[in-house]
Amino acid sequence: MFDKFKQLGELSKLRSQAKALEKELSQIKETVEKGGVKVTVTGNQRVDYLEINGEPRKDIADVINDALKNVQKKSAKKMFEMGGGLSGLLSNFGK
Repeated sequence: MFDKFKQLGELSKLRSQAKALEKELSQIKETVEKGGVKVTVTGNQRVDYLEINGEPRKDIADVINDALKNVQKKSAKKMFEMGGGLSGLLSNFGK
C-alpha cells in the first residue's frame, strides 16, 4: 500500500518537472525572417508570432499550432503503442 503512495508521489514529482521544463522551453525563442515572412518559434515548438509582408497573421500561427498539437498527440499515441514514451519509462516503476 505504501508503495502505491510512493508511486503517486513520484508521478506527481515527474509531472511537476515536466511542467517546469515546459515553462523553461517556452522561454527559448528563435526568430527567422526570409522573403517577407517573419516567424518566432518557442523551444516547446509553438509558433509564437507570424508576420507576412509586415502583416501579423495570428490566424495562420493558430492553425500551425493546432496542426503541431494534433501531430504531437498522434506521435505520443504511437510511441505508447510501441511500448516507448512514458509507458516505457514507467514499466519498471515501483519494482
